[in-house]
Amino acid sequence: MNTHNIPSAHQPELTSSVEKHFFNTYGEKPRNFHTPYICVDNFPKLGLFTALRFLEWVAENPHGVISLPTGKTPEYFIRWTQLLLDNWNNKKGEEIKEKHGLIIKEKPILSNLHFVQIDEFYPISSEQKNSFYQYVINYYLRGFGLKEENALLIRSEEIPLAQGHHFSEIFPDSKVDLSLRYRESRSPMEELQQQSIFMIDSWCSGYEQKIREKGGIGFFLGGLGPDGHIAFNTRGSDIYSTTRLTETNFETQAVAAGDLGGIEISRNRLVITIGLETITYKPDATAIIIAAGEAKAPMVKNAVENPMSNLYPATVLSKLKNGRFYLTTGAASQLTDSVNRYFSDGEWNHQKTELSVINLCNKIEKYGHRLTPEDLKNDPHTAHIPQLDDNTVEKVCKSIEEKIFKGMLREENQVFLHTGPHHDDISLGILPFITNHIHEASNEFHFTVFTSGFTAVTNRFVIDILEETKKLLVKGRIQMTGYTDFYGQGYKLKNDKDVYHYLTNVAAGNHEERRRGVCHRVVRALVDIYSLESTEGLHEAINKVLSILKNSYDGEKNPPEIQRMKGMIREFEEELVWAHYGTKVQNVHHARLGFYKGDIFTEQPEKERDVEPILEMLRKISPTVLSLTFDPEGSGPDTHYKVLQALAEAVRLWSKEKDLSQLRIWGYRNVWYRFNAADANIIYPVSLEAMAAMNDSFASCYLSQVDASFPSYEHNGKFSELAQKIWVKQLQEVQLLMGKNYFYQNPHPRIRASHGLLFVKEMSVAEFLSSARELKKSMEGMLE
Repeated sequence: MNTHNIPSAHQPELTSSVEKHFFNTYGEKPRNFHTPYICVDNFPKLGLFTALRFLEWVAENPHGVISLPTGKTPEYFIRWTQLLLDNWNNKKGEEIKEKHGLIIKEKPILSNLHFVQIDEFYPISSEQKNSFYQYVINYYLRGFGLKEENALLIRSEEIPLAQGHHFSEIFPDSKVDLSLRYRESRSPMEELQQQSIFMIDSWCSGYEQKIREKGGIGFFLGGLGPDGHIAFNTRGSDIYSTTRLTETNFETQAVAAGDLGGIEISRNRLVITIGLETITYKPDATAIIIAAGEAKAPMVKNAVENPMSNLYPATVLSKLKNGRFYLTTGAASQLTDSVNRYFSDGEWNHQKTELSVINLCNKIEKYGHRLTPEDLKNDPHTAHIPQLDDNTVEKVCKSIEEKIFKGMLREENQVFLHTGPHHDDISLGILPFITNHIHEASNEFHFTVFTSGFTAVTNRFVIDILEETKKLLVKGRIQMTGYTDFYGQGYKLKNDKDVYHYLTNVAAGNHEERRRGVCHRVVRALVDIYSLESTEGLHEAINKVLSILKNSYDGEKNPPEIQRMKGMIREFEEELVWAHYGTKVQNVHHARLGFYKGDIFTEQPEKERDVEPILEMLRKISPTVLSLTFDPEGSGPDTHYKVLQALAEAVRLWSKEKDLSQLRIWGYRNVWYRFNAADANIIYPVSLEAMAAMNDSFASCYLSQVDASFPSYEHNGKFSELAQKIWVKQLQEVQLLMGKNYFYQNPHPRIRASHGLLFVKEMSVAEFLSSARELKKSMEGMLE
């Protein structure tokens, strides 16, 4: 993007005392923007800031019209708003208000506000707990004490359809074909559907009219989607759009897959959303977009620094004098202001030199050996490099080469403990790097997954496996159920045999026997979970689970027993992956940390429940190398951060018992966020052979993930394919610095064979604990 097109060196006009406080308190002032933004240190403080501004606005507009978001983004906004209201007149509340610039005295009354629901899936039963209607009822109407009679809500059941039918009769498979707006119907059913679509369109127009009759939305709060959408106004939406029934794009469907039980459902589900013009209709509206975490940084940059454009829907906030972006420093990290500040402020170091030179190569698409001193002096970032001379680029190339050779060092006599928050995190992050060491007989390997991962297994997958299991039981092909004491102790034995049987049939290409191996493990899981004592009881348990799943709505939270069974399927998958490389089943550990329950707002880890089991594992295994996911603030799933904090606390406690000065910690990232080459101090060359091995093990072992029911918004396919794309891109970025010939003409065969690069950050215990403390500070400046 050409930053010279960005208005610069001006400041937003702030009339809010809360905004003035946060604007003057946190960091440098913004200079380059089309829509003003204000940064705060961390995610919880973002919630506090937003809650204070909201209550300030309510005090001035007690009968105003508000529209608030759903999902995980407003978690701390909701918590802070409730905390402030509950403590308004006591010492705690007074201190928070005074400290953060809220000068109103009287407690705001929310009960007279008018509420507008932003969006909803269509069709969806409003009784489903994963509907946005239910979220609004629970967190805003009940949580904030709003009146339902003052609310405009979206309930599929209340939207009239042809001949008075229910949506399940008109759209029996929940699919709405919008081409019927423009073509002739081809059957009586299509005729009813066509009439119904026009009636939905009319309802949407009426919804829009009701909003305008209220004077428009006075306070809008929204998040920022993966394609930059606000509400469900996806990339390309008309900037003058109003409330409508519409389709979504892949990025939005991928994010919604978690709500609806898989992308198979979300890609076929339409949405009703207010439009961009709906949001900006009232000229003096306060419209705020909140964004947290470095994963949102590219979307934030596009939304803040571009003029109004349908490519970046959130740019419509630039129409409003009170349009704002409230951001964490992570979300703002790619803004021109933030990048300039990183290179201009603080002490210069070699990491800044590496990053600025690599960025320059990619920015001007010029190989490192062709950069001239003038190129370096003319770039606003490399110009800061001390003692800039003809050898500067060569020194950077040498330091990158040292990282590559460090990655290829042979490790011997080590005890490796590789950990991940979810099943497949380790494989997607560093599998090729692991396989570089795993065949050395003097090394000992352990793998631990900290959560049960049940949310990644669809109901459909479990139904299919249980149906197959029933058939095999009837045919007598799960012989172990007939063994003496199988239902007593036998079901606990020979888990490794299930794994070996499965992998043998992977090699043999026998799909039927592979599935039978899965069914064996599912039988063991059912006996364990339901304390079964007979094959008759096993049949009953299978039928019970099938009945529950078949009668569940898409995305419904499973009962704990079914969550556990799904988790045990994922555990079997993890055992299969590492057995590929000769790891014993007993060396693949399943922590099942208790904070992971599948709720929209996950619990914080607890010392006794979550930290103590990790500490005991560290004592028992006593690793010399510990790997872990090391994502920045607000990036990747919420569980990544919470697992990191539980693990950091366990390492801290362990360091009080044992000298850990020799323990090396390898931080890795995978499909959710990436290091750059300057962040990493280990770079490992990834060959086509290693990529094929990773893809093969993923496809043959992660059975529940092959269909990519919960994909990344960045790739419509398996996570292993996305991991490969990332490794290739990382190579391409380094190639611009080093030159392609450095790789294909290198005397080292492993470098010559590299077609991707994998980045790792090695840390001492002290460095890791310091980084974890900083990350914790960035996430939990909370509820003082």
